[in-house]
Amino acid sequence: MKPIYFLALIPVIFIFGGPFWANSIEPYILGMPLFFFWNFFSLILASLVAFIIYKFDPVNKESEE
Repeated sequence: MKPIYFLALIPVIFIFGGPFWANSIEPYILGMPLFFFWNFFSLILASLVAFIIYKFDPVNKESEE
């Protein structure tokens, strides 16, 4: 397994580990409770990590040429 694929574990840990830490309503970030902001941010983080894996994976560079 290529080391670049280990980046895919970051969103998984973030999504499944976050609700235990962000399970509160009091702090508001951008007008949302912390839990809703955490879910929204994890969606953006997962998309960003998928884009990074796509760009740096050598298999995709072969298909572009």
